[in-house]
Amino acid sequence: MFFAIPAPIMPTISIAVSNDLFPVHRIYCVGRNYAAHAKEMGHNPDKEPPFFFMKQADTVLSVPDVEQAELPYPSMTEDYHHEVELVAALGIGGKDIPENEALQHVFGYAIGLDMTRRDRQQEAKKNNHPWEIAKSADHSAPIGPLHLVGDVGHLHEGSISLSIDGVEKQKGNLNDMIWSVAQQISYLSRYFELKPGDLIFSGTPEGVGPVKRGQSLSASIEKLGTINLKVV
Repeated sequence: MFFAIPAPIMPTISIAVSNDLFPVHRIYCVGRNYAAHAKEMGHNPDKEPPFFFMKQADTVLSVPDVEQAELPYPSMTEDYHHEVELVAALGIGGKDIPENEALQHVFGYAIGLDMTRRDRQQEAKKNNHPWEIAKSADHSAPIGPLHLVGDVGHLHEGSISLSIDGVEKQKGNLNDMIWSVAQQISYLSRYFELKPGDLIFSGTPEGVGPVKRGQSLSASIEKLGTINLKVV
């Protein structure tokens, strides 16, 4: 049996201190998971259960940890925003995963950016439309090298930040999450059968804002280092 057209290339991200690649199956993103960010977006974090949206797997842009990568500015927006996030990569799938067993399913962690066409997102919210046009632009999921749990442990706390041209824009701590990574995995597994290769973007701290062509972004998470991108 042959494919009728060339088979799509599987999205992958690099693994730190390894030549192996991690195949990406799906990308789940939790919304408004830091109280300060929820408030800056005009919402009350005390009144919401967790909610999720998805990015297409092929929005991944694998970013090396030693050199600056190019981040293309997408079409159909004049307000493209940065959101730095901890990404959890699953090595084991499952359904109805108990919270106290959820972290056993994590293969590793990485620095990620949930790039967002904010103007398109505001339009979607106003019209009660889905968010894919806002959240799934090409290359809108830059991700640094994946660090294995055996090397960095599980990241329950630690600084998370993003700078533009050397000026800090976002700063928080992973322990500020409303819903922990374990809670996110457990919650998602009640609605989906999670699979090896799934990624979970775990939310962003306050300070999100626009990027412009020519600017340089540096995103950092304690124990995971820094990734660098230039908007082109």
